[in-house]
Amino acid sequence: MRMSEGVEWALHSCLNLTWVESGEAMTAARLAAFYDLPAAYLNKQLQALARAGIVTSTPGPRGGFRLARAPEHITLLDVVTAIEGTTEAFRCGEVLRRGPGGRDDVDYRKTCVISQSMRRAELAWRRELAGQTLADIKAVVEERHPDTPASTRRWFAGRGT
Repeated sequence: MRMSEGVEWALHSCLNLTWVESGEAMTAARLAAFYDLPAAYLNKQLQALARAGIVTSTPGPRGGFRLARAPEHITLLDVVTAIEGTTEAFRCGEVLRRGPGGRDDVDYRKTCVISQSMRRAELAWRRELAGQTLADIKAVVEERHPDTPASTRRWFAGRGT
């Protein structure tokens, strides 16, 4: 399975939003500049996050993006789903139906061992993402790199974009 780069960008942007001053909004341009990303493309990802209720968007000169809920209530799966959608990664085309002994009255999506295995694997992947919150990621980053919150705030404070 391959996710778009927008997932990575969205996750890092959400993490950075956990460290901005309370009540402060960040524009897509400022968030994009942090990693030298194209602002228009990051803005599309941020809009998808807004539609999913992960961030809020405020227009105007002091506007921008903020987390819509506490990091403890935003899972990695929430972000992935907001960017990638809910379509299953494995799509059983019921190829067994076309093989020798294939039958039209059998739903091979439910009886095929390969289809069942792939669905179990995807469910495990989704459970893992659903079990990790933005707060969990934030805590690990802060433990490994304690200066990150302050340096991130300083970087955003020094940007006029």
